[in-house]
Amino acid sequence: EMAVLSTYLTDIVDSIDEKTGESLRFTRPIMCQTDYEQSQQGKYLRHGSQPEGIPSIHGSPQLQPYWAAGFSFSRGHFVVNVPYDLYQPMIFQGEEMSIGIRGFTIGYDYFAPERSVCFHTYAVGPNAAKRGQVKHFWENGARYKGVGIRAMKRVLGIVGMNPEVPVSEWDHTEEDRYGTGKVRDVTKFYETFGIDVVNKKTEHHLCSFVSQGQLHRDFMPLLRKDGMGVDYSKVTYKFKDPNKRI
Repeated sequence: EMAVLSTYLTDIVDSIDEKTGESLRFTRPIMCQTDYEQSQQGKYLRHGSQPEGIPSIHGSPQLQPYWAAGFSFSRGHFVVNVPYDLYQPMIFQGEEMSIGIRGFTIGYDYFAPERSVCFHTYAVGPNAAKRGQVKHFWENGARYKGVGIRAMKRVLGIVGMNPEVPVSEWDHTEEDRYGTGKVRDVTKFYETFGIDVVNKKTEHHLCSFVSQGQLHRDFMPLLRKDGMGVDYSKVTYKFKDPNKRI
């Protein structure tokens, strides 16, 4: 009931049989490669290029920590309970984290499909020229100078990712509607998946835990009997970079 099928999409080039229209891919990306990025709007989490490979879990989608904007299928109540925040103008990076973390606190879990069934036309290779002509909202950035900075404070503030910023400095309009849920706390997400919101660091190599299916095998037995998501109150795991030197 609380499952959301979501991932980044593979480039369409060499992915579809032009004669039959069938997928040529037996791999799929999985969402686990995320780190902090610095920009004029501040420091926030951003998804990088996601690892793509043959799935480790067969016969079902595979549990992952993050939500992806480009491909998302779920029960309809997901978009009702976790709507796009209408008070974050001029925001591009950061929006995925807002949706994903808010959804986590409401009780949703994210899964990568077993194989790629949908593809994207990226601005690379033979499609570069055509895609390069597409307009972008940030072309109007000069007309709305400073708007994105203020909006980012709200984006990060709602999910508790900028504890150094006084709560009085960001917009709380309709926070009940666009805020976090009561099923899970945001700190549970950060602790479980190795995110330090104070020092703006992540425990690297999370994919070693996610892509090989260990997250799925460890957490799925904790699925609530009524199907309403993984019971994170029973999760004591805290990811640490396995390659970090102590």
